[in-house]
Amino acid sequence: MVVKKAGKKEEVKKGKKKEGINIQNVVVSCNTHSKFPLEVLANKLESCEYAPESFPGMIYRVDSPKASTLVFTTGKIICTGIKSMAIAKKAIEKTLLDFRSVGVKVSGKLDTEIVNMVASANVGKNIELSKVIFNLENCEYEPEQFPGVVHRMEDPKVVFLIFGSGSIICTGAKSKKDIEVSVKKLKRKLNKIKALK
Repeated sequence: MVVKKAGKKEEVKKGKKKEGINIQNVVVSCNTHSKFPLEVLANKLESCEYAPESFPGMIYRVDSPKASTLVFTTGKIICTGIKSMAIAKKAIEKTLLDFRSVGVKVSGKLDTEIVNMVASANVGKNIELSKVIFNLENCEYEPEQFPGVVHRMEDPKVVFLIFGSGSIICTGAKSKKDIEVSVKKLKRKLNKIKALK
């Protein structure tokens, strides 16, 4: 393609869309084997939101590393807004350190697990959504409500949002390996049905 710019002709190359997987969010669950007095914590700590009449947990925001935690009286903590298990563990440790600083007893035993990972990627080409919806199983497409195809993959068990631009969102994974395997598998399927253009 040639673009005229201030009397000069400039050659503009159509660049290949950037491929690669980017982790956008990781949700981690942690059993602290403790009981938390949420009302006491909410009164003593800043960065808390606690409204038991509308939600049974307390939202506690951590500044460093930047994360949000949902804290329940049962001792369960859900950490979100982070991009790895390592960062989640630091955010949970900081949360528990803050709880100890106001006199709340916390067990030293922590059981943590990833419950969801969200990643974005680009397949490098545009995707013909009509070919996807008619040739891939487990798809939903309602363009009046949402511009992408929802595709449920069984193995690994993840859900994809597939857009005509070539962008894809993968959610429901429990590991980075699950994401990598499922993205490769989806690309193979898209090539097989000739949906990439």
